Amino acid sequence: MSNENIIQVKNLTKKFNGFVAVDNISFNIKKGEFFAFLGPNGAGKTTTIKILTTLLLPSNGEVNVNGFNPVTQQNEVRCSFGIVFQDQSLDDELTAYENMEYHGVLYKVPNPLRNKRIKELLEMVELWERRNDLVKKYSGGMKRRLEIARGLLHHPKIFFLDEPTLGLDPQTRNKIWEYLKNLNQKEQITLFFTTQYIEEAEKVSQKVAIIDHGKIIANGTPSQLKTQTKTNSLVEAFLKLTGHDIRLESANPLDHLRMHHFRRH
Repeated sequence: MSNENIIQVKNLTKKFNGFVAVDNISFNIKKGEFFAFLGPNGAGKTTTIKILTTLLLPSNGEVNVNGFNPVTQQNEVRCSFGIVFQDQSLDDELTAYENMEYHGVLYKVPNPLRNKRIKELLEMVELWERRNDLVKKYSGGMKRRLEIARGLLHHPKIFFLDEPTLGLDPQTRNKIWEYLKNLNQKEQITLFFTTQYIEEAEKVSQKVAIIDHGKIIANGTPSQLKTQTKTNSLVEAFLKLTGHDIRLESANPLDHLRMHHFRRH
């Protein structure tokens, strides 16, 4: 693996019963980079993250995460990253502090470092005062902030976030990106997030890969993508590259209803 690339993906393909979810994609992510995977529902974003994080096996291609192979070196890869899934994965019947502590024990973070790190992170996401509240009393935005804190507890080198702000209000979304940008600068952590909010990708990421129908159709900085397409915004660039609006296109008809629901509320 190149010294500067912490993630390398070469000719990656994933098929499910003949359906090609990820179609021969290649990309690299440098250490400390803030990387956005931008595309509509059903484009292959989550499938790619699941392969990188050892949850799915690739059908073809090579993948390298922090110098390790997710197929043959699963434990080493798992120790290298933190993750926030699209669906909430906290234990609602535990307090915020207990959720953090459980994660710390799981990842063998020694005491007293564990307690120090829990306090630091809960303060960062502004939940320290609410640490003893049961998670089921938290709002959606608070749960998301807690998941971010939890995913960072074991000092991962890479942090994966799968649609971390989907369905959250704009104020909460901005706050979450603020935490993550600070973290990226302070700890030099590599951030890899998927999104279908083009404005987020343009505002916070250093590099954007546009994925559509399982293929990466463009990859570069937001400025490069705008120059390449002779457009003034990433929204226009996306339209020019894919031929459709990100909100209207979906591989899964049920996702249209879901997006309609989020736009209404």
